[in-house]
Amino acid sequence: MEHRNFKPLFSLPVIVAALGYFVDIYDLLLFGIVRKESLTALGVAPDMLFSKGEFLLTVQMTGMLVGGIVWGVMGDKKGRLSVLFGSILLYSLANIANGFVTTVPQYAVLRFIAGLGLAGELGAGVTLVSESLPKHLRGYGTTIIASVGILGAVAAYFVSEWQPWRTSYFIGGGLGLALLITRVSVLESGIFLKTKEKNVSRGNFWLLVTNGSRLKKFLGCIFIGLPIWYVIGILITFSPEFANALSIDGEIRAGKSIMISYLGLTLGDLISGITSQQIGSRKKIVAVFITLTLAMVLLYLYMPVKTETFFYGVCFALGIAIGYWALFVTIAAEQFGTNLRATVATTVPNFIRGTVVPLLFLFKFTRDSISTNMAPTAGELDAKNSGLIFGALAVGLVTIMIAFIALRSIDETYHRDLNFEEEDS
Repeated sequence: MEHRNFKPLFSLPVIVAALGYFVDIYDLLLFGIVRKESLTALGVAPDMLFSKGEFLLTVQMTGMLVGGIVWGVMGDKKGRLSVLFGSILLYSLANIANGFVTTVPQYAVLRFIAGLGLAGELGAGVTLVSESLPKHLRGYGTTIIASVGILGAVAAYFVSEWQPWRTSYFIGGGLGLALLITRVSVLESGIFLKTKEKNVSRGNFWLLVTNGSRLKKFLGCIFIGLPIWYVIGILITFSPEFANALSIDGEIRAGKSIMISYLGLTLGDLISGITSQQIGSRKKIVAVFITLTLAMVLLYLYMPVKTETFFYGVCFALGIAIGYWALFVTIAAEQFGTNLRATVATTVPNFIRGTVVPLLFLFKFTRDSISTNMAPTAGELDAKNSGLIFGALAVGLVTIMIAFIALRSIDETYHRDLNFEEEDS
């Protein structure tokens, strides 16, 4: 009878974590949606929109990389709730301030601060829910968080369609501040409170990197998510540029591509989360979705039908293929003991988001190299388009290969009891 009781899935920690991630994704993806509109309003020339957009995305993801460590350590030292309150307050205020920017440098500073704040939301929420739910419901709980949260991208798109870009930032920040009220009634994780009473090192990041076995699992947790943010950070964010290179009929807008792909990602998260619960395995489902991602990347870059409808359809299919985000974060939370769980669950998704920075550099290097080599014979425009496609293909194949290798280094954690600690060695 216990396994048929789904009532805990509708508890306050699950609801609040899901709504928090909704606001998190809204604010995280809003920049990509309003990138061209906001930069144009700040006086950026049309031929500089791509490079300035890359720069600001890199700054934002760097903030998330730093924030992942800060909030993760704090989550294990001070508690899961302290991170949920602190992170949402920081990124809400930063996004309200984003609505007042008048220069690109101001924009960059505030995107860094926003990224710093956004880094704490998901890991703390998933850790709290994973420790609050019985083990036969953990996968369902994190699937609800991811599926509801990812719809924040859809909300960001429609708000940006109805409101100016500055107002869209104000709304995101306001939603975050309103969410703080709901968190007053949420209780701290009982598992964490028990660990807090023990004489054990909590939130010690060095325990992850100085032990070979833990380091291998930690890196494995990070790298299985590489294809997800390759798709989001490169293929979807810069979809208008790819559509132009592929000679797609009609106007492709980044905001619409993000919205449609995140609808697919929501569906993919539901499918992967529920399926993993049904077959009793996380790793097998992740392997299936990485394989599906490879197929969809090839379809995207070598699109046989050059219509706007087909292009957006492939964006939706790409979203489904990378829809193992909930499993990815769940696996990270389940790999390690309570004294390191928030550190891992917070750093892993932000490290993988932060990999957009080196991926963008690698993408720029490969596309520029290919374009330069092809320009003398193919012409400047054709060389530029070919560089874009072949550069994206090269980076994509590398991320998928690394993800498959990383999957072998982590444990199957479906049946694992989370009430344990890591030793100080």
